[in-house]
Amino acid sequence: MTRARWALTTLAAVAAAGGGGYWIGHHGLVLPDSLPVRVPSLPGWIDAMLPASIRPAPPPTGSVIYYRDPDGKPFYALEPKRTDDGRAYAPVHASEDVSFEDKPQGPSVSEPVAQGSGKRVLYYRNPMGLPDISPMPKKDAMGMDYIPVYEGEAAEGGTVTVPPGKLQRTGVRSEPVRRRVVSRPVRAPGTIQFDERRVAVVSLRSDAFIDKVENVTTGDHVRKGQPLVRVYSPEITAASAQYLSIINEPGSTGGGRPLVYEGARRRLENLNVPPDVLAEIERTRKVPVTVAWVAPRDGLVQERNAVEGMKAPAGEVLFRIADHSSIWVLADVTERDLALIVEGQSAVVRVRSYPDRSFTGRITRIYPHLNKETRTARIRIELPNPDGILRPDMYADVEVATGAGKPVVAVQDSALIDTGTRQVVLLDRGEGRFEPREVKVGARGNDYVEIRDGVNEGDRVVVSANFLIDAESNLKAARQSMAAASAPPAAGEKRP
Repeated sequence: MTRARWALTTLAAVAAAGGGGYWIGHHGLVLPDSLPVRVPSLPGWIDAMLPASIRPAPPPTGSVIYYRDPDGKPFYALEPKRTDDGRAYAPVHASEDVSFEDKPQGPSVSEPVAQGSGKRVLYYRNPMGLPDISPMPKKDAMGMDYIPVYEGEAAEGGTVTVPPGKLQRTGVRSEPVRRRVVSRPVRAPGTIQFDERRVAVVSLRSDAFIDKVENVTTGDHVRKGQPLVRVYSPEITAASAQYLSIINEPGSTGGGRPLVYEGARRRLENLNVPPDVLAEIERTRKVPVTVAWVAPRDGLVQERNAVEGMKAPAGEVLFRIADHSSIWVLADVTERDLALIVEGQSAVVRVRSYPDRSFTGRITRIYPHLNKETRTARIRIELPNPDGILRPDMYADVEVATGAGKPVVAVQDSALIDTGTRQVVLLDRGEGRFEPREVKVGARGNDYVEIRDGVNEGDRVVVSANFLIDAESNLKAARQSMAAASAPPAAGEKRP
Protein backbone atom coordinates (compact mmCIF):
# COMPACT_ATOMS: atom_id res chain seq x y z
CA MET A 1 0.00 0.00 0.00
CA THR A 2 1.43 3.25 -1.07
CA ARG A 3 1.76 6.19 1.28
CA ALA A 4 -1.01 8.16 -0.51
CA ARG A 5 -3.52 5.32 -0.34
CA TRP A 6 -2.85 4.84 3.36
CA ALA A 7 -3.55 8.51 3.98
CA LEU A 8 -6.86 8.39 2.07
CA THR A 9 -8.01 5.29 3.98
CA THR A 10 -7.22 6.93 7.30
CA LEU A 11 -9.16 10.10 6.39
CA ALA A 12 -12.21 8.06 5.31
CA ALA A 13 -12.26 6.12 8.61
CA VAL A 14 -12.03 9.32 10.64
CA ALA A 15 -14.90 10.90 8.66
CA ALA A 16 -17.12 7.82 9.09
CA ALA A 17 -16.46 7.69 12.83
CA GLY A 18 -17.18 11.39 13.22
CA GLY A 19 -20.44 11.23 11.25
CA GLY A 20 -21.64 8.17 13.12
CA GLY A 21 -20.79 9.73 16.44
CA TYR A 22 -22.67 12.88 15.52
CA TRP A 23 -25.79 10.85 14.52
CA ILE A 24 -25.69 8.71 17.67
CA GLY A 25 -25.11 11.79 19.84
CA HIS A 26 -28.32 13.40 18.58
CA HIS A 27 -30.56 10.38 17.89
CA GLY A 28 -29.27 7.69 20.21
CA LEU A 29 -28.37 4.11 19.41
CA VAL A 30 -31.10 1.50 19.07
CA LEU A 31 -29.99 -2.10 19.45
CA PRO A 32 -31.85 -5.11 18.00
CA ASP A 33 -35.15 -6.25 19.49
CA SER A 34 -33.38 -8.93 21.40
CA LEU A 35 -31.67 -6.18 23.37
CA PRO A 36 -34.38 -3.49 23.96
CA VAL A 37 -31.89 -0.91 25.23
CA ARG A 38 -31.73 2.62 23.90
CA VAL A 39 -28.56 4.58 24.38
CA PRO A 40 -29.63 8.13 25.27
CA SER A 41 -28.65 11.06 23.13
CA LEU A 42 -25.67 13.09 24.25
CA PRO A 43 -27.68 16.17 25.49
CA GLY A 44 -30.16 13.89 27.27
CA TRP A 45 -27.33 11.87 28.80
CA ILE A 46 -25.66 15.03 30.04
CA ASP A 47 -28.95 16.35 31.55
CA ALA A 48 -29.58 13.03 33.27
CA MET A 49 -26.11 13.08 34.84
CA LEU A 50 -26.58 16.62 36.29
CA PRO A 51 -27.97 17.09 39.85
CA ALA A 52 -31.66 18.14 40.05
CA SER A 53 -30.69 21.50 41.62
CA ILE A 54 -28.68 22.60 38.55
CA ARG A 55 -30.57 20.65 35.91
CA PRO A 56 -31.86 22.99 33.15
CA ALA A 57 -35.50 24.07 33.56
CA PRO A 58 -37.98 22.76 31.02
CA PRO A 59 -39.11 25.21 28.35
CA PRO A 60 -42.04 27.42 29.42
CA THR A 61 -45.55 26.39 28.39
CA GLY A 62 -48.85 28.19 28.15
CA SER A 63 -49.70 31.61 26.82
CA VAL A 64 -47.93 34.84 27.77
CA ILE A 65 -49.88 36.35 30.68
CA TYR A 66 -47.73 39.44 31.36
CA TYR A 67 -44.29 41.01 30.86
CA ARG A 68 -41.67 41.78 33.51
CA ASP A 69 -38.64 44.03 33.76
CA PRO A 70 -35.53 42.38 32.23
CA ASP A 71 -33.43 43.31 35.29
CA GLY A 72 -35.82 41.63 37.75
CA LYS A 73 -37.17 44.90 39.12
CA PRO A 74 -40.82 44.91 40.37
CA PHE A 75 -42.15 46.44 37.17
CA TYR A 76 -44.77 44.63 35.09
CA ALA A 77 -46.93 45.30 32.03
CA LEU A 78 -49.85 43.58 30.33
CA GLU A 79 -48.59 44.54 26.84
CA PRO A 80 -45.10 44.40 25.33
CA LYS A 81 -43.01 47.27 26.70
CA ARG A 82 -39.46 48.57 26.70
CA THR A 83 -37.27 50.06 29.41
CA ASP A 84 -35.98 53.60 29.30
CA ASP A 85 -32.75 52.38 27.66
CA GLY A 86 -34.66 50.50 24.92
CA ARG A 87 -34.56 46.89 26.19
CA ALA A 88 -37.69 44.79 25.84
CA TYR A 89 -39.60 43.43 28.84
CA ALA A 90 -39.32 39.64 29.25
CA PRO A 91 -42.50 37.62 28.57
CA VAL A 92 -43.81 35.43 31.40
CA HIS A 93 -45.74 32.32 30.39
CA ALA A 94 -48.48 30.67 32.41
CA SER A 95 -46.16 27.92 33.63
CA GLU A 96 -43.61 30.48 34.87
CA ASP A 97 -46.07 32.51 36.98
CA VAL A 98 -45.86 32.29 40.78
CA SER A 99 -48.45 29.87 42.14
CA PHE A 100 -49.63 29.46 45.72
CA GLU A 101 -51.53 26.25 45.03
CA ASP A 102 -50.62 23.09 46.88
CA LYS A 103 -49.46 20.98 43.93
CA PRO A 104 -48.43 17.35 44.31
CA GLN A 105 -44.76 16.52 43.95
CA GLY A 106 -43.47 14.62 40.98
CA PRO A 107 -44.94 14.23 37.52
CA SER A 108 -48.59 14.99 36.92
CA VAL A 109 -49.92 11.46 36.50
CA SER A 110 -53.14 9.80 37.41
CA GLU A 111 -53.09 8.95 41.11
CA PRO A 112 -56.20 7.09 42.19
CA VAL A 113 -54.92 7.18 45.80
CA ALA A 114 -53.52 10.32 47.43
CA GLN A 115 -49.95 9.76 48.59
CA GLY A 116 -49.63 9.38 52.35
CA SER A 117 -53.33 9.92 53.08
CA GLY A 118 -55.00 6.78 51.83
CA LYS A 119 -57.77 8.83 50.21
CA ARG A 120 -58.87 8.04 46.69
CA VAL A 121 -59.02 10.83 44.10
CA LEU A 122 -62.59 11.07 42.82
CA TYR A 123 -62.04 13.60 40.04
CA TYR A 124 -60.20 16.81 39.14
CA ARG A 125 -61.91 20.18 39.01
CA ASN A 126 -61.15 23.40 37.20
CA PRO A 127 -58.73 25.60 39.21
CA MET A 128 -60.68 28.78 38.34
CA GLY A 129 -63.99 27.45 39.65
CA LEU A 130 -65.53 26.83 36.24
CA PRO A 131 -68.11 24.01 35.97
CA ASP A 132 -65.68 21.58 34.39
CA ILE A 133 -64.38 18.34 35.92
CA SER A 134 -62.14 15.59 34.60
CA PRO A 135 -61.54 11.99 35.67
CA MET A 136 -57.83 12.37 34.74
CA PRO A 137 -55.24 15.07 35.58
CA LYS A 138 -55.21 17.88 33.00
CA LYS A 139 -54.41 21.55 32.55
CA ASP A 140 -56.65 24.45 31.67
CA ALA A 141 -56.10 26.92 28.84
CA MET A 142 -53.62 28.91 30.97
CA GLY A 143 -51.53 25.89 31.85
CA MET A 144 -52.82 25.54 35.43
CA ASP A 145 -53.24 22.04 36.84
CA TYR A 146 -56.74 20.85 37.70
CA ILE A 147 -57.24 20.43 41.46
CA PRO A 148 -57.82 16.88 42.76
CA VAL A 149 -60.95 16.20 44.83
CA TYR A 150 -60.41 13.36 47.29
CA GLU A 151 -62.84 10.89 48.68
CA GLY A 152 -64.78 12.40 51.59
CA GLU A 153 -64.43 16.01 50.47
CA ALA A 154 -67.55 15.85 48.35
CA ALA A 155 -69.62 14.28 51.12
CA GLU A 156 -69.43 17.11 53.66
CA GLY A 157 -72.92 18.40 53.02
CA GLY A 158 -72.89 22.09 52.18
CA THR A 159 -69.29 22.68 53.30
CA VAL A 160 -66.91 24.10 50.70
CA THR A 161 -63.15 23.50 50.93
CA VAL A 162 -60.82 26.05 49.37
CA PRO A 163 -57.07 25.43 49.07
CA PRO A 164 -54.96 27.61 51.41
CA GLY A 165 -53.04 28.99 48.45
CA LYS A 166 -56.20 30.34 46.86
CA LEU A 167 -57.31 31.84 50.18
CA GLN A 168 -54.01 33.69 50.48
CA ARG A 169 -54.07 34.91 46.90
CA THR A 170 -57.65 36.20 46.93
CA GLY A 171 -57.55 37.79 50.40
CA VAL A 172 -60.43 35.92 52.04
CA ARG A 173 -61.00 37.39 55.51
CA SER A 174 -63.47 36.51 58.27
CA GLU A 175 -64.48 38.03 61.60
CA PRO A 176 -66.70 36.96 64.53
CA VAL A 177 -70.36 38.00 64.71
CA ARG A 178 -71.02 40.54 67.46
CA ARG A 179 -73.90 42.52 68.90
CA ARG A 180 -74.00 46.18 67.97
CA VAL A 181 -76.45 49.04 67.52
CA VAL A 182 -77.56 49.15 63.89
CA SER A 183 -78.68 52.65 63.02
CA ARG A 184 -79.36 53.89 59.53
CA PRO A 185 -79.28 57.68 59.22
CA VAL A 186 -81.92 59.20 56.97
CA ARG A 187 -80.67 62.45 55.47
CA ALA A 188 -82.87 65.10 53.90
CA PRO A 189 -82.54 68.73 52.81
CA GLY A 190 -84.66 71.36 54.52
CA THR A 191 -85.23 75.04 55.20
CA ILE A 192 -85.79 77.01 58.39
CA GLN A 193 -89.11 78.79 58.87
CA PHE A 194 -90.85 80.70 61.66
CA ASP A 195 -93.29 78.79 63.81
CA GLU A 196 -96.71 79.64 62.36
CA ARG A 197 -98.21 79.68 65.86
CA ARG A 198 -95.77 82.38 66.96
CA VAL A 199 -96.61 84.97 64.27
CA ALA A 200 -98.96 87.92 64.97
CA VAL A 201 -100.08 90.98 63.01
CA VAL A 202 -101.12 94.45 64.19
CA SER A 203 -104.17 95.78 62.29
CA LEU A 204 -107.31 97.90 62.87
CA ARG A 205 -110.95 96.85 62.76
CA SER A 206 -112.09 100.24 61.55
CA ASP A 207 -110.83 102.92 59.22
CA ALA A 208 -108.30 105.15 60.91
CA PHE A 209 -105.52 107.64 60.38
CA ILE A 210 -101.95 107.05 61.57
CA ASP A 211 -101.09 109.89 63.91
CA LYS A 212 -97.67 108.69 65.09
CA VAL A 213 -95.38 105.69 64.60
CA GLU A 214 -92.94 104.76 67.35
CA ASN A 215 -89.25 104.23 66.64
CA VAL A 216 -89.73 100.61 65.55
CA THR A 217 -88.44 99.27 62.26
CA THR A 218 -88.20 95.96 60.45
CA GLY A 219 -85.80 93.62 62.24
CA ASP A 220 -86.26 95.15 65.67
CA HIS A 221 -87.11 92.97 68.62
CA VAL A 222 -90.18 94.17 70.54
CA ARG A 223 -91.74 93.15 73.82
CA LYS A 224 -95.36 92.38 74.54
CA GLY A 225 -97.23 95.62 75.39
CA GLN A 226 -94.64 97.90 73.81
CA PRO A 227 -96.32 100.88 71.97
CA LEU A 228 -96.06 100.70 68.21
CA VAL A 229 -98.40 103.31 66.72
CA ARG A 230 -101.06 105.91 67.71
CA VAL A 231 -104.16 106.13 65.52
CA TYR A 232 -107.27 108.32 65.22
CA SER A 233 -110.47 106.48 64.31
CA PRO A 234 -113.81 108.32 64.07
CA GLU A 235 -115.68 105.10 64.81
CA ILE A 236 -113.66 104.40 67.95
CA THR A 237 -114.13 108.01 69.09
CA ALA A 238 -117.93 107.82 68.67
CA ALA A 239 -118.11 104.51 70.54
CA SER A 240 -115.97 105.97 73.33
CA ALA A 241 -118.26 108.99 73.67
CA GLN A 242 -121.32 106.77 73.94
CA TYR A 243 -119.61 104.61 76.57
CA LEU A 244 -118.59 107.73 78.51
CA SER A 245 -122.13 109.13 78.49
CA ILE A 246 -123.47 105.93 80.00
CA ILE A 247 -120.91 105.71 82.79
CA ASN A 248 -121.45 109.43 83.59
CA GLU A 249 -125.13 108.91 84.45
CA PRO A 250 -125.91 109.36 88.16
CA GLY A 251 -126.15 106.29 90.31
CA SER A 252 -124.25 103.07 89.99
CA THR A 253 -122.23 101.95 86.99
CA GLY A 254 -124.50 102.06 83.99
CA GLY A 255 -127.02 104.35 85.66
CA GLY A 256 -129.38 101.50 86.32
CA ARG A 257 -129.21 100.38 82.70
CA PRO A 258 -126.74 97.49 82.80
CA LEU A 259 -127.64 96.18 79.34
CA VAL A 260 -126.91 99.56 77.76
CA TYR A 261 -123.63 99.81 79.67
CA GLU A 262 -122.63 96.31 78.65
CA GLY A 263 -123.47 96.97 74.98
CA ALA A 264 -121.41 100.17 74.85
CA ARG A 265 -118.41 98.46 76.42
CA ARG A 266 -118.74 95.43 74.14
CA ARG A 267 -118.75 97.73 71.08
CA LEU A 268 -115.34 99.14 72.06
CA GLU A 269 -114.00 95.64 72.70
CA ASN A 270 -115.23 94.52 69.27
CA LEU A 271 -113.24 97.40 67.76
CA ASN A 272 -110.19 95.87 69.49
CA VAL A 273 -109.66 98.85 71.77
CA PRO A 274 -107.00 97.84 74.32
CA PRO A 275 -108.19 97.31 77.94
CA ASP A 276 -105.81 100.04 79.07
CA VAL A 277 -107.73 102.60 76.95
CA LEU A 278 -111.04 101.51 78.49
CA ALA A 279 -109.56 101.86 81.96
CA GLU A 280 -108.28 105.33 81.07
CA ILE A 281 -111.76 106.44 79.88
CA GLU A 282 -113.34 105.26 83.12
CA ARG A 283 -110.64 106.95 85.19
CA THR A 284 -110.41 110.33 83.42
CA ARG A 285 -114.02 110.52 82.21
CA LYS A 286 -112.65 111.84 78.90
CA VAL A 287 -112.71 110.57 75.36
CA PRO A 288 -109.15 110.17 74.01
CA VAL A 289 -108.42 111.73 70.63
CA THR A 290 -105.92 109.04 69.60
CA VAL A 291 -105.48 105.47 70.77
CA ALA A 292 -102.10 103.70 71.21
CA TRP A 293 -101.73 100.25 69.64
CA VAL A 294 -99.19 97.94 71.32
CA ALA A 295 -97.27 94.76 70.39
CA PRO A 296 -99.39 91.66 71.07
CA ARG A 297 -96.33 89.44 71.82
CA ASP A 298 -92.58 89.29 72.07
CA GLY A 299 -90.87 88.82 68.76
CA LEU A 300 -89.09 90.14 65.72
CA VAL A 301 -90.67 92.79 63.49
CA GLN A 302 -90.86 91.09 60.12
CA GLU A 303 -92.90 93.75 58.39
CA ARG A 304 -93.73 97.42 59.02
CA ASN A 305 -96.33 99.11 56.80
CA ALA A 306 -97.40 101.95 59.10
CA VAL A 307 -96.43 105.47 57.95
CA GLU A 308 -97.28 108.67 59.82
CA GLY A 309 -100.24 110.51 58.29
CA MET A 310 -101.49 107.64 56.17
CA LYS A 311 -105.05 106.40 56.18
CA ALA A 312 -105.25 102.78 57.21
CA PRO A 313 -108.37 100.94 56.11
CA ALA A 314 -109.88 98.26 58.28
CA GLY A 315 -107.83 95.05 58.13
CA GLU A 316 -104.66 96.73 56.88
CA VAL A 317 -101.55 95.01 58.31
CA LEU A 318 -99.51 97.68 60.05
CA PHE A 319 -96.93 95.38 61.68
CA ARG A 320 -96.06 91.66 61.45
CA ILE A 321 -94.27 90.22 64.47
CA ALA A 322 -92.80 86.70 64.79
CA ASP A 323 -91.41 85.01 67.88
CA HIS A 324 -88.09 83.37 66.92
CA SER A 325 -87.25 81.67 70.23
CA SER A 326 -88.50 78.43 68.67
CA ILE A 327 -88.40 77.74 64.93
CA TRP A 328 -89.41 75.06 62.44
CA VAL A 329 -87.28 73.05 60.06
CA LEU A 330 -89.24 71.74 57.07
CA ALA A 331 -87.45 68.81 55.40
CA ASP A 332 -88.37 66.63 52.42
CA VAL A 333 -87.90 62.89 52.99
CA THR A 334 -87.87 60.46 50.08
CA GLU A 335 -90.71 58.00 49.70
CA ARG A 336 -88.32 55.09 50.26
CA ASP A 337 -87.28 56.35 53.72
CA LEU A 338 -90.69 57.55 54.83
CA ALA A 339 -91.54 54.29 56.63
CA LEU A 340 -88.48 54.75 58.88
CA ILE A 341 -89.66 58.12 60.19
CA VAL A 342 -92.10 58.43 63.10
CA GLU A 343 -93.28 61.43 65.03
CA GLY A 344 -91.34 62.01 68.21
CA GLN A 345 -87.97 60.92 66.79
CA SER A 346 -84.93 63.04 67.49
CA ALA A 347 -83.29 64.82 64.55
CA VAL A 348 -79.96 66.59 64.15
CA VAL A 349 -79.92 69.78 62.08
CA ARG A 350 -76.85 71.45 60.60
CA VAL A 351 -76.82 74.74 58.73
CA ARG A 352 -74.18 75.89 56.30
CA SER A 353 -73.60 79.13 58.17
CA TYR A 354 -72.38 77.20 61.22
CA PRO A 355 -70.73 74.00 59.92
CA ASP A 356 -69.07 73.30 63.27
CA ARG A 357 -72.36 73.31 65.21
CA SER A 358 -75.31 70.95 65.30
CA PHE A 359 -78.81 71.55 66.67
CA THR A 360 -81.06 68.84 68.06
CA GLY A 361 -84.83 68.95 67.67
CA ARG A 362 -87.81 66.63 67.55
CA ILE A 363 -90.09 65.59 64.70
CA THR A 364 -93.56 66.89 65.53
CA ARG A 365 -95.42 66.38 62.28
CA ILE A 366 -95.31 64.19 59.16
CA TYR A 367 -97.45 65.90 56.59
CA PRO A 368 -100.08 63.60 55.04
CA HIS A 369 -99.51 64.49 51.39
CA LEU A 370 -96.77 63.30 49.03
CA ASN A 371 -95.26 65.53 46.38
CA LYS A 372 -95.95 63.66 43.15
CA GLU A 373 -93.18 65.46 41.25
CA THR A 374 -90.35 64.82 43.70
CA ARG A 375 -91.81 61.71 45.42
CA THR A 376 -91.02 63.21 48.83
CA ALA A 377 -93.02 63.83 51.99
CA ARG A 378 -92.52 66.85 54.21
CA ILE A 379 -91.71 66.55 57.88
CA ARG A 380 -91.63 69.29 60.50
CA ILE A 381 -88.97 69.55 63.19
CA GLU A 382 -89.34 71.94 66.11
CA LEU A 383 -86.03 73.41 67.17
CA PRO A 384 -85.21 75.77 70.07
CA ASN A 385 -83.46 78.95 68.97
CA PRO A 386 -82.63 80.88 72.15
CA ASP A 387 -79.65 82.69 70.59
CA GLY A 388 -81.61 83.73 67.52
CA ILE A 389 -78.82 82.64 65.17
CA LEU A 390 -81.14 80.44 63.08
CA ARG A 391 -82.95 82.63 60.60
CA PRO A 392 -85.85 81.97 58.25
CA ASP A 393 -85.09 80.52 54.78
CA MET A 394 -81.69 79.17 55.82
CA TYR A 395 -80.80 75.89 54.14
CA ALA A 396 -80.43 72.99 56.56
CA ASP A 397 -79.17 69.41 56.40
CA VAL A 398 -81.33 67.09 58.49
CA GLU A 399 -80.20 63.69 59.77
CA VAL A 400 -82.59 61.31 61.51
CA ALA A 401 -81.17 58.21 63.21
CA THR A 402 -83.48 55.24 62.62
CA GLY A 403 -83.39 51.65 63.83
CA ALA A 404 -83.43 49.92 67.20
CA GLY A 405 -81.62 51.62 70.03
CA LYS A 406 -80.46 48.35 71.58
CA PRO A 407 -77.63 46.07 70.33
CA VAL A 408 -78.59 43.28 67.92
CA VAL A 409 -76.70 40.48 66.16
CA ALA A 410 -75.18 42.10 63.09
CA VAL A 411 -72.60 41.44 60.37
CA GLN A 412 -70.87 43.69 57.87
CA ASP A 413 -72.72 44.53 54.68
CA SER A 414 -69.94 42.86 52.68
CA ALA A 415 -70.62 39.53 54.45
CA LEU A 416 -74.14 39.28 53.02
CA ILE A 417 -74.71 37.67 49.64
CA ASP A 418 -78.12 38.78 48.38
CA THR A 419 -79.45 36.81 45.42
CA GLY A 420 -82.71 38.75 45.29
CA THR A 421 -84.76 35.82 46.62
CA ARG A 422 -82.64 34.84 49.60
CA GLN A 423 -79.76 36.15 51.71
CA VAL A 424 -76.72 34.02 52.54
CA VAL A 425 -73.59 34.39 54.67
CA LEU A 426 -70.55 32.10 54.65
CA LEU A 427 -69.51 30.56 57.98
CA ASP A 428 -65.77 30.00 58.44
CA ARG A 429 -65.29 26.46 59.84
CA GLY A 430 -61.49 26.70 59.81
CA GLU A 431 -58.82 24.91 57.75
CA GLY A 432 -60.22 26.35 54.52
CA ARG A 433 -63.73 24.96 55.06
CA PHE A 434 -66.76 27.24 54.62
CA GLU A 435 -70.46 26.64 54.98
CA PRO A 436 -73.13 28.74 53.23
CA ARG A 437 -75.91 29.66 55.65
CA GLU A 438 -79.24 31.25 54.72
CA VAL A 439 -80.22 34.10 57.07
CA LYS A 440 -83.07 36.50 57.72
CA VAL A 441 -82.04 40.13 57.77
CA GLY A 442 -83.49 43.15 59.56
CA ALA A 443 -82.44 46.77 59.79
CA ARG A 444 -79.43 48.12 57.92
CA GLY A 445 -77.15 51.01 58.77
CA ASN A 446 -73.59 52.14 59.48
CA ASP A 447 -72.21 49.47 57.08
CA TYR A 448 -73.84 46.69 59.11
CA VAL A 449 -76.98 44.60 58.71
CA GLU A 450 -79.05 43.00 61.44
CA ILE A 451 -79.31 39.18 61.35
CA ARG A 452 -82.53 37.98 62.93
CA ASP A 453 -82.09 34.27 62.23
CA GLY A 454 -79.37 32.01 60.83
CA VAL A 455 -76.22 32.88 62.80
CA ASN A 456 -75.39 33.40 66.45
CA GLU A 457 -73.09 35.71 68.30
CA GLY A 458 -69.51 34.41 68.11
CA ASP A 459 -69.83 32.63 64.73
CA ARG A 460 -67.15 33.60 62.21
CA VAL A 461 -68.38 34.85 58.86
CA VAL A 462 -66.48 35.75 55.71
CA VAL A 463 -66.43 39.52 55.13
CA SER A 464 -64.19 39.82 52.06
CA ALA A 465 -63.72 37.87 48.80
CA ASN A 466 -66.78 35.78 49.62
CA PHE A 467 -67.70 35.75 45.92
CA LEU A 468 -64.96 33.15 45.38
CA ILE A 469 -66.34 30.78 48.02
CA ASP A 470 -69.87 31.37 46.78
CA ALA A 471 -68.75 30.31 43.31
CA GLU A 472 -67.19 27.19 44.82
CA SER A 473 -70.44 26.44 46.65
CA ASN A 474 -72.53 26.78 43.48
CA LEU A 475 -70.10 24.58 41.57
CA LYS A 476 -70.20 21.93 44.28
CA ALA A 477 -74.01 21.92 44.31
CA ALA A 478 -73.99 21.50 40.54
CA ARG A 479 -71.55 18.59 40.77
CA GLN A 480 -73.64 16.86 43.44
CA SER A 481 -76.74 17.25 41.27
CA MET A 482 -74.86 15.77 38.32
CA ALA A 483 -73.62 12.89 40.46
CA ALA A 484 -77.14 12.20 41.73
CA ALA A 485 -78.50 12.22 38.19
CA SER A 486 -75.81 9.85 36.91
CA ALA A 487 -76.10 7.36 39.80
CA PRO A 488 -77.89 4.09 38.95
CA PRO A 489 -81.52 3.97 40.14
CA ALA A 490 -82.29 2.05 43.26
CA ALA A 491 -84.39 -1.05 43.22
CA GLY A 492 -87.97 -0.13 42.37
CA GLU A 493 -87.08 3.51 41.62
CA LYS A 494 -88.50 4.97 38.46
CA ARG A 495 -86.92 7.91 36.64
CA PRO A 496 -88.41 9.92 33.80
